[in-house]
Amino acid sequence: MTLPGLGGGLDARGAERWSGRGLQEFPPGLSGESPIWGEEERRMGGSGAAPLAFGGLLLGMGALVVSSLEGLGVEAPPEHFLFQGKAECHFFNGTQRIRYLERHFFDRQELCYFDSDRGKFVAVAELAESQAKIWNQDKAFLQSRKAAVDSFCRYNYGILDTFSQSLRVQPQVKITPTDNDESSPHNTLLICTVNRFFPAGIEIKWFRNGKEEPKVWTTDLIRNGDWTFHIEVMLETKPERGDVYTCQVEHASFEGPVTVKWEPQSDSARSKMWTGIVGIVLGLVFGATGLALYLKNKKGQAVPQPAGLIS
Repeated sequence: MTLPGLGGGLDARGAERWSGRGLQEFPPGLSGESPIWGEEERRMGGSGAAPLAFGGLLLGMGALVVSSLEGLGVEAPPEHFLFQGKAECHFFNGTQRIRYLERHFFDRQELCYFDSDRGKFVAVAELAESQAKIWNQDKAFLQSRKAAVDSFCRYNYGILDTFSQSLRVQPQVKITPTDNDESSPHNTLLICTVNRFFPAGIEIKWFRNGKEEPKVWTTDLIRNGDWTFHIEVMLETKPERGDVYTCQVEHASFEGPVTVKWEPQSDSARSKMWTGIVGIVLGLVFGATGLALYLKNKKGQAVPQPAGLIS
């Protein structure tokens, strides 16, 4: 599908690669009419995102860009350059409200975009002002962009929602203690790291000796780029001997809550540990030195000759 007055096709990432001589070859199995995958964002109730596929999008530029630049007295683009079209579907509370964005880029600069909330194209760069005006005056084309909210966003939501509901990736949970000297030399910052999980909905709690700790700090939900998420929940505390700290994680991929425990080490236990480490290191050093001296002395000794070879 192409925009009025524009020609060209699409590659598998929703980006069109142009040169001064025209469009480069498509990847195997693709053509200008083939469905493609785009870089899309799916936001469900503000609780995370996942990529969304889209079919049959846009847009060409080619000679239009070159002629527009020459008409403005601007230097023509290099022989090889990139024009990119990107479609985004933003979902709020499922499909209760949907915002569709269709964004056009030349190399790294955004030229213009269509915003379904505003119902029109908006020029970002001065170069695209005249083109955005032309598109906004084409009522039939503008209506087709507005219809993408249902024909593209809502339609693909129904397809991928079924897939995402069945997808479950169990998180990896670990506790990392860190001394927090800024507030108090005796305080410890415990970090519960929960990584590589899907879907985004997750509940994490800290417990001290079985009692929930309400004062915790949570990072924003971080996208790993492969549909999985990462989050950290921190607890600042003053551990005492015998305390047991527990990070509890509830997620759709678990049959029930999963817990990871951490117990503070006493000063004597920590001292014994370091004593043992130092002893091992010294043992290795002296052992290596002794082995080196033994091999050196052995190399300096004369090797006895067999009796039959002595003249």
